[in-house]
Amino acid sequence: MDFPNCTDGFLLTTTLSVVAILTTFFNCLVITAIAVTRKLHHPANYLICSLAATDLLVAVLVMPFSIMYIQKETWIMGQVMCTIWLGVDITCCTCSILHLAAIAIDRYRAITDAVEYSRKRTGARAGAMVAVVWLLSILISVPPLVWRHYSDDPEQEDQCIIMHHHMAFTLYSTLGAFYIPLLLILILYYKIYRAAQTLYMRREASRASRHSCMTNGSMIPSTYPAGDGDVDGGVRSPEPISPPENQFYQGPRISGSRERKAASTLGLIIGAFVICWLPFFVKEVIVNTCGACSTSVEMADFLTWLGYLNSLINPLIYTIFNEDFKKAFQRLVRCSHYL
Repeated sequence: MDFPNCTDGFLLTTTLSVVAILTTFFNCLVITAIAVTRKLHHPANYLICSLAATDLLVAVLVMPFSIMYIQKETWIMGQVMCTIWLGVDITCCTCSILHLAAIAIDRYRAITDAVEYSRKRTGARAGAMVAVVWLLSILISVPPLVWRHYSDDPEQEDQCIIMHHHMAFTLYSTLGAFYIPLLLILILYYKIYRAAQTLYMRREASRASRHSCMTNGSMIPSTYPAGDGDVDGGVRSPEPISPPENQFYQGPRISGSRERKAASTLGLIIGAFVICWLPFFVKEVIVNTCGACSTSVEMADFLTWLGYLNSLINPLIYTIFNEDFKKAFQRLVRCSHYL
């Protein structure tokens, strides 16, 4: 018995199992938090919930079979089960990626057309977006699966992989499942960042203008609600206001902080997505279009699980910067609010 290989196999299986368990846990946490917290019942969060449900399917229906396949080093469940597993794998992973594009579209509309889009941003609209995402995922995933190449080599009967001899299928699946959504996400998040930057600059200019009037001793009339002003709730007499000098620098500091937070959030979203999925899809294009090119089984497994890792990262990245989600998670973990 080769004990070093047994130890390495055990550690690998344990590590992958931990990833699958954590992915299941965090996505269940997101779904439960949205379900039981009324404050999170918002159309934007329905997309987050659907993304978590899709990533949960990856953790429950895809990862365990992949772990067994890697551990056994052979596919032992027959070609019918292989086809089903590959179909679920490709569809769910594609759907997860397309959800990220749908969330980017939703956020772009919300920040660039806030007033009009707030009226259209309903639960039914979010449900329609989710339905479109699933439909596109099926349309992207099924054709390459149906027309995949089945090898006549007896030695490959115990393998469960997708191979194509036609470049068209490779381009169809990789462009639809990754490269087009990636381009869309990059463009939309760049526009979101620019729009947020412009919004902060406008607010800052307005704030600076008000401060400038105050320092010059300008008489600025201010309206107060009843109880905060005079007894009759009318308009107070204007008074010159001269705030301390250091007050003038609080606005820019706040704006700069928000801008840095927005940039870091968008950077994490895009960075995690690209790091997790780009290597896999580059490999797919190279291997399926270059007859003399190939990768080792170990490298193929590593790149596949690097993509699966995105299903663990998504529930963290899309909720960790939201205070309402943080509070909901804390209540759920402590189990004090719902017991």
